Amino acid sequence: MKNYTITVNGKAYDVTVEEKGGSTASAAPVAAAAPAPAAAPVASTGAGSVKIEAGAAGKVFKVVANPGQAVKRGDTVVILEVMKMETPVVAPQDGTVASIDVTEGQQIESGALLATMN
Repeated sequence: MKNYTITVNGKAYDVTVEEKGGSTASAAPVAAAAPAPAAAPVASTGAGSVKIEAGAAGKVFKVVANPGQAVKRGDTVVILEVMKMETPVVAPQDGTVASIDVTEGQQIESGALLATMN
């Protein structure tokens, strides 16, 4: 069995894949998907201890939250334009926005630091 975290439409899912029939190429994988737990606090180069990163490359469409603002888990912090679609990036947990590390109109790569929170 192998465990993967897959992001679909901005939502992370933990997936376990079991290959049946050993290592044959025709074995059909069986997957069970469940929402991933909230991101754990991670050390950051920004002001806060919790990173909020881009799930895909694109352009910063709008910065919604401001440093010092209290947010709840799931509140939109930044909206990215990814493949001509507005994609909200949300707070992984309740807390306070410590820094916004991007500006509107900025091109970003997948995994880029968008904001931090405490």
